[in-house]
Amino acid sequence: MTAPSPTPDWYQQGLPHIWLPYSQMQTISPPIAAAATHGSRITLTDGRELIDGVAAWWTACHGYNHPHIRTCVQHQLETMPHVMFGGMVHEPGLRLAKRLCDRLPGDLERVFFTDSGSVSVEVAMKMAIQSRLNKGETRRTRILAFRGGYHGDTLATMAVCDPEEGMHHLYGDVLAQQIIAPLPCDDASTQAFHAILERHAHELAAILVEPLVQGAGGMLFHAPEVLRPLREAADRYDVLLILDEIFTGFGRTGTFFACEQAGIVPDIITLSKALTGGTMALAATVARRHVFEAFLSDNPEHALMHGPTFMANPLACASANASLDLFDTEPRLEQVATINTALTDGLKACRTLPGVRDVRTLGAIGVVELDRISNPDRLRQAFIAQGCWVRPFRNIVYLTPAFTISESELHTLTRGIHTVLSA
Repeated sequence: MTAPSPTPDWYQQGLPHIWLPYSQMQTISPPIAAAATHGSRITLTDGRELIDGVAAWWTACHGYNHPHIRTCVQHQLETMPHVMFGGMVHEPGLRLAKRLCDRLPGDLERVFFTDSGSVSVEVAMKMAIQSRLNKGETRRTRILAFRGGYHGDTLATMAVCDPEEGMHHLYGDVLAQQIIAPLPCDDASTQAFHAILERHAHELAAILVEPLVQGAGGMLFHAPEVLRPLREAADRYDVLLILDEIFTGFGRTGTFFACEQAGIVPDIITLSKALTGGTMALAATVARRHVFEAFLSDNPEHALMHGPTFMANPLACASANASLDLFDTEPRLEQVATINTALTDGLKACRTLPGVRDVRTLGAIGVVELDRISNPDRLRQAFIAQGCWVRPFRNIVYLTPAFTISESELHTLTRGIHTVLSA
């Protein structure tokens, strides 16, 4: 890799020592260097300004540098930036736990904090499996997940992703063998799903699914009606239902949580991404009462043996509480509805372009699906030339902007996609 010129010293000196995610380091274009952020914009070290169309990997739902979040984090930094959460608690963490449970449906009432979405899913899987082991059910230790799904890049979560998904198939022989079923969206896939349950229910601890949108699997949408039979199947076969709302939570699909649109309550839900408004690393795994009660015992081995060092970091909890303040005081869901209209209108012209397979929107998500993308790096550079920060992957170009993005900024993004794909 050779760095563009002119560049600051820290770029030239540090670049040879960094390993970037999801990148072939031998062939990738030199990464652009960010200097500052504000609202929906990223300022580069060379003075260029990009409109962020993906909200920092779907996290910065309020835009960058929101003054309320900044003020709350600054206050927490002065008071107590960190303290261990083992045998000790603090106000930001307990207040956040209660606020999350107050917003969640049903009796989702016990929060376990972690640092990342992948780990929150691992904790959910451990909860499901150990709840069985604590009852002496040693055979029910597998998870049923779905084709097209994505739940993280750690070894445990890779095993519940789509096995044909390009990022993880190399690890197939070393991963735990979980059960991957078709998502029951039509008669054929529903029959196949129930046939798999009939064969494997005796060894299942849980069903795991992303509600409404399979995000990193290709922004694959499904109707709320798909989720209700999953809840019914989990009850029928006595397995737990885990909803991975790491991407869909906090308004992205048009409701605060995606599961609200289906009117169901999962046994366990995982949250991250926009939890802190894109400010700090934080995730949460929230369980219903009956899941938590399976760990209550005189036997110390029945405790949930997991404990991240920075669990419930006070700075992260303060930023999450500030983010929830903004959902309480500013019209975020109305903004999402407005964004959906703009995305639908702005991307519809792409339908007639050669190589475009589909255009779809849901909440503050807009997707242009192509027959294929042969060189995503080159496509990304073309978007940068349009003043847009858009990261195509697989065969899609998508937008997941901040909910506070302006009408003109959103127009620049949709116009930029049309211009680049037209070329």
